[in-house]
Amino acid sequence: MSFTEAVSSVFSKYAVFSGRAGRPEFWWFALFNVIASLILAVVDYLLFRHEILGAIYGLAVLLPGLGVAIRRLHDVGRSGWWILVGIIPLVGWIVLLVWYLSPGTSGVNEYGSPSA
Repeated sequence: MSFTEAVSSVFSKYAVFSGRAGRPEFWWFALFNVIASLILAVVDYLLFRHEILGAIYGLAVLLPGLGVAIRRLHDVGRSGWWILVGIIPLVGWIVLLVWYLSPGTSGVNEYGSPSA
């Protein structure tokens, strides 16, 4: 899956929390968020001296980001509720990172067939 395919896939599934998302879809969208956030931070600083556009962008990508994270957990055979482990500082973040980096289950699992 290419960068543009991944980003368009995530935005086309704006608030979809079912199904599976492979590593490329998740990580390309994460890279897109980092790039967009950096660009908006510079624009915000130059135009407003406050984080206005960044805050609006953050709200706009909240649901797609949550959706792709939950679908990524589904791909490794975990319930989407496991995203709440991220509430635990450091340990929870490391656990989520390991799951996000892990290869998905091959073949069909209880959340459906692997995404392309």
